[in-house]
Formats: sequence, C-alpha cells, structure tokens
Amino acid sequence: MASIEDGSAAATGARRRIWGWFFFDWASQPYNTLLITFIFGPYIKDLLGDGTQAQAVWGYGIAAAGIVIAIFAPILGAVADHSGSRMRWIWIFSVLYVVGSASLWFAAPGDFNLGLILLGFGIGLIGMEFCTIFTNSMLPDLAPRDRLGRISGSGWAFGYLGGLVALVIMLTLFAEDPATGVTLIGIEPILGLDPEAREGTRFVGPLTALWFIVFMVPFFLWVREPRAHRSASLSDIRGALSGLGRTIRRLPETPSQFSFLVASMFYRDGLNGTYALGAIFAAGVLDWSVVQTGTFGILAVVTGAVFAWVGGRADQRFGPMPVIVVCCVTLIGVIVASMFISRESVLGVAQGVGSTTPDNAFMIVGALIGAAGGALQAASRTMMVYQGNPHRMTEAFGLYALAGKATSFIAPLSIAVATQVTGSQQLGISPLIILFGLGLFLLIWVKPDGARAV
Repeated sequence: MASIEDGSAAATGARRRIWGWFFFDWASQPYNTLLITFIFGPYIKDLLGDGTQAQAVWGYGIAAAGIVIAIFAPILGAVADHSGSRMRWIWIFSVLYVVGSASLWFAAPGDFNLGLILLGFGIGLIGMEFCTIFTNSMLPDLAPRDRLGRISGSGWAFGYLGGLVALVIMLTLFAEDPATGVTLIGIEPILGLDPEAREGTRFVGPLTALWFIVFMVPFFLWVREPRAHRSASLSDIRGALSGLGRTIRRLPETPSQFSFLVASMFYRDGLNGTYALGAIFAAGVLDWSVVQTGTFGILAVVTGAVFAWVGGRADQRFGPMPVIVVCCVTLIGVIVASMFISRESVLGVAQGVGSTTPDNAFMIVGALIGAAGGALQAASRTMMVYQGNPHRMTEAFGLYALAGKATSFIAPLSIAVATQVTGSQQLGISPLIILFGLGLFLLIWVKPDGARAV
C-alpha cells in the first residue's frame, strides 16, 4: 500500500511540476502579446505620429536589447549548469521583467523621453528572455524524451491562451481608441484612467508586470530543480566559461546541432521580426487604431494557441522537423502577401475608398502568422532538446538563445534600414523573406533525431 501511495504522490508531483512549468509561459506571454506586438508597439506609432519612423525606431530598440541578450545568454547558461542553479537566476531576471514593463506607464503623449522608454522596454525584454533560457532548460527534466514534443506544444499553447486573456482584458477594459476615448466595448478605461492622457493604453506596462507577478506564483511553488544547487564561486564561473569555450569550439564536430543552431538563428530572427513589427506595420500601412490592432492580435493569438497545441501533437507523431519546415514555408508566403496589401490594393487588385478588403486580408495574415509562429516555436524548443547535450542543457539553451539573438538585430535593423531607405513599410519587410529562406536551406544538414541519430 505504501508503494502505491508513494507512486501516486510522485505522479501528482510530476503533473504539478509540469503545470508549474506551463505557468511561466502563461505569465510571460503578455510581454510578447501586449508590449512587443499588439498594444505598446502600435502605441509608439501614435506617440511619434509617423508609421515609417515608428517602425524604424522600434526596430532599432529591439535590436539593441537583442545584442545584450546575445552576448550574455550562453555565459549565464554555462554558469547555471556549472553551479547547478537555475531558480536563483529566474528570480533575478523576473525582477528586471517587472521593473522594465512597469516603467512603460511613463510614455505619456507630449511628455515622454523616447530613449528612456526604449531603455525600460529593453530591460524588461532582457529579463523575459533570460528567464526563458532557464525555464526552457528544465524541459528535459519534466518527462521522457518521447513526450517532450507534446509537453512543449501544450506549454506554448497555454502561454498563448494567457496572452489572449490578457489582451482581451486590455482591449475591453483599458486600451482606448484615441478618436473616441472608449475601449472595444464602448466604455472609458476603468480605474478612473484618463483617456485623453492615454492612461488606459499606457496601463499596458503595469498590467503586464502585475500579470507576471501573480501567475509566476504556481511556477515558484510547484517547480523544483532536480539537483541541489549552490552559489557560483569565482572558480565555478571560470570553469563554466572554460567549458562554454570548449563547447563553442567543438560545435563544428557536432554538425547536426551546429546546423540547427545556425538555421534557427535565421528563421527565429525572421519570426521575431514578424511579431515585433507586424502590428506596427498594420498601424502605419492600414492606419489601424490600437483597438483594431488588438483585435488583429486576438485572432493571431487564438490561432497561435490552437496550432501550438496541434503542432505539439504533430511533433510527437512525426518529430519536430516536418513541423518546422511547414511553418517556415507558410511564413515566407505570408510575408510576400503582406507586401502587396495596402489601402489602395490587395494582391494587385485595386480597392475603392472605404473598402474593408485590405483589413480582412491582413486579418488572415495575422491568423497565419499566429498559427505558423506558435507551432514553429514549440517544435524548435523540442528540437533543441534532441540536439543538445543532456548534461549541459542550460548551456545548450543558452546557445539556443545566442542563436536566436546573435543575429536578432538583423531582422529589426534590416527592416529599419530598408524602411528608411525606401520610405515604404511594404518594401521594408522584404528582408524577412531572406531570413526564413536561409533557415530552411540550412535545415538540410540537421539530423531530426540529433544525438540519437546513427
């Protein structure tokens, strides 16, 4: 009887640990959904008054944060693996997430410092990305390898659902249309927030911070590291950095892992650029309000959640490689289509004044971006587990973050430059096609089973 009870308790603990791990995705997703893509990004356009300038500035700001993340991600991962501590780092970077996101409240119309706004945004983004490195590295400890695709997909879907709930709350209760001063359901922002000062929209920063604080509680209560950890001494740090150096030097000796890291470097950079600038693109090209881009976001998040879950099932059945390939091809098609959508024409077909076809067409674009992006990220997380060294998994995900951020400035920077040079938001997103194409090409050298391949 005791053994049965012990087994039942162990199973309950394992399920609780998985759900606790899921809650990080739920808690952190609003930074992507609300700040980067659908609410605060388009609000930057309102602050500056020009879509082309806003797309360029937003691109430069995200690129700067990406450079910082690229430099420190693998170092932190190596130190965490060497000292056996991940939870401590998650606590530290959670503070950065909260402080950075909350600071965006100060982006008041007519009275803002653009440099400080981008600095606060960058601090929060760095906190989110570094937390993600350590939580992702916990994935192999949650279940047997053949279940990881399903768990990764379900976690990503749960995160998208959290982003959706936060977005609906933001649109219905806080974010005001600048023309009418009311939210999506026709009321003024709650809590006495002043619509003329855009306090409803600016509350997106504090809301994102509060959301993270509340929903990280299950993570910190239920997730435990499998091995005892200790503080990292100076010798530990030196040893970690030495080991990291050896790992990087030996990457060419593991061509499958090396090829995957480089391939994901390009296609994830393209995906991040698509997410970061998609809504600001619509705000400038189609002159959408924050409420319209938020509605667009709801559709994208719903399809992202559904297809992250579907992709997880496909990953478990077919492996992550087919999922990654299909998603990259889909995103290339979406970017090409987006370049031919404007108020004047849709895919070469002229549109009359007041036509809603451009709006409907870009809604479809948003749905496809959400669907392909959700499945792509979940499958890529599983693929990294297959490719990485199981004994140095935090370092592996540090390298994965490096691969995602080493060139993360390329997408926003190339879009910013292309937009500035051409003076066209449509032509400005063309570099994304090259990034997805390079990622697809380099997958040729990736073994789907990674280290298990014969």
